[in-house]
Amino acid sequence: MEMAATPRTVEEIFKDFSARRAGVVRALTYDVDDFYGLCDPDKENLCLYGHPNETWEVTLPAEEVPPELPEPALGINFARDGMNRKDWLSLVAVHSDSWLLSVAFYHGARLNRNERKRLFSMINDLPSVFEVVTERKPVKEKPSVDSGSKSRGSTKRSSDGQVKSNPKLADESYEDEEDEHSETLCGSCGGNYNADEFWIGCDVCEKWFHGKCVKITPAKAESIKQYKCPSCMKRSRQ
Repeated sequence: MEMAATPRTVEEIFKDFSARRAGVVRALTYDVDDFYGLCDPDKENLCLYGHPNETWEVTLPAEEVPPELPEPALGINFARDGMNRKDWLSLVAVHSDSWLLSVAFYHGARLNRNERKRLFSMINDLPSVFEVVTERKPVKEKPSVDSGSKSRGSTKRSSDGQVKSNPKLADESYEDEEDEHSETLCGSCGGNYNADEFWIGCDVCEKWFHGKCVKITPAKAESIKQYKCPSCMKRSRQ
């Protein structure tokens, strides 16, 4: 059920990732009762596979050593009856996220640094399988400007959104939230805004920067009344 041609470009690898992810999401949401029934603890080590045609399959691991592709978590069926159903599905989701990433970057072994970064950015724009299964959606806060100076810190928050039975709805609402942040790029490296990282805004040109790119730490930022980025500092000296 694998693709005949191995994906090579960023777009091809992302398409393969998205299709496999869709299959896994379907198994853990729409088809969850079927999936649960197939994971019989009395059977041998079973794996959950997502295929490039958006289907899923519970089956034994590949026999060839080493396998053609990285293998998903082995023996997911053994823990089924020993755990709360919701917790078990969440565990399978976490392992599935790890597997999907490993397959994507296995295909992307020959990509250069910028291409790998772009691939991860595209993947990261989608909610993880775990987030869909547990109905969690990360909410990123874009740097804001108050009456005094810019907020130089960013915090990662998560909120439990409305319960959704359709995982595609979760995807769409997540993408809507992400769109408003996609325009914020680091004025130094050009990287996308990420709520997990410390950012600082220039009070002159109003561009935003990764703290690490301009060598400013959160502690140092607290003592700065008005921050000027390196470019604005250079212009002010001329």
